[in-house]
Amino acid sequence: MHPRPSLRAAVAALVAALVAALGLGSAAPARAQTADPLGQLLSPAILDPVIALLAALPTPYRPYAGTICADGDPQCIVEVIDEMEDRLAPLAASCDHDAIFALAYLRVTQNVKNAADNGYFADRSWLTTIDAVFADMYFRTLDAWRAGSTAAVPHAWRIALRASRDRTMSGLGDFMLNMNAHINNDFPYVLEKVGLVGPNGTSHKPDHNAYNARLDSLYHPVFDEEAGRFDPMFNRFDLGPVDELVVSTIMRGWREVVWRHAEALAATRGNPVLRTVVEREIEEYAANQAQLIKLVPIFLASSSPGRDAWCALHHG
Repeated sequence: MHPRPSLRAAVAALVAALVAALGLGSAAPARAQTADPLGQLLSPAILDPVIALLAALPTPYRPYAGTICADGDPQCIVEVIDEMEDRLAPLAASCDHDAIFALAYLRVTQNVKNAADNGYFADRSWLTTIDAVFADMYFRTLDAWRAGSTAAVPHAWRIALRASRDRTMSGLGDFMLNMNAHINNDFPYVLEKVGLVGPNGTSHKPDHNAYNARLDSLYHPVFDEEAGRFDPMFNRFDLGPVDELVVSTIMRGWREVVWRHAEALAATRGNPVLRTVVEREIEEYAANQAQLIKLVPIFLASSSPGRDAWCALHHG
């Protein structure tokens, strides 16, 4: 498909707005070599070293006191994957719009397992516990929403899940809203709970940063799978590197902000008043990102008019 200048401008505008809001970003490798100045400016070769220089703040070690995957057993991720597959099956069969993120999250988790199995992370046990606690938070949020307990669902998640229910977004829009809610609203709490440093005081931030490159490798195949199964327009806005660039840039920026929010939560230990302030900041930040996503035309349902019929054809 030929590039669409108007869509290119819309996506580039979102990148510019979010990078300005976040203060940093990066990019996925392009599908094809281009002379795109935006891609050059936001290339991993330029900005990943910058992110690496953003050192973690000193945080006292605190042992993880949770019960989910407390020992960091590799089997935890296997069990998470099994539950994700069980949850995805009925969503896909019914063409529920929540299937978009369920599929993407499953593929990310399988990638995390592969990375851990191959020694990609310095502290596999920490990463494994993070993965299991993070997934459990997602499962509990979905269960609360589907049970009608909307008061227990954070604001950004209510925006995302309401959009899926009301079918107001494209597949890519649902993906972005759910990613925003899970990363920006949930992830700071998971990092703070499991721990930002090891027993010897070594920061886990290098392992946190290291996964950015693994995410880059997922956008193209996951987008293609989403398009093949749920929304044919998911990967049809062929804008050279910009379609994957926008997601990669946003994810890097979000993940850096997540770490800083987790540090802020850790700094409030023993001070419930200050913790309330930080929690409000996290919720408002995630909700504001969701509202920004809803302003982008290609993320709206009107850009995917045949989405439900296509899904029914492939899952009927």
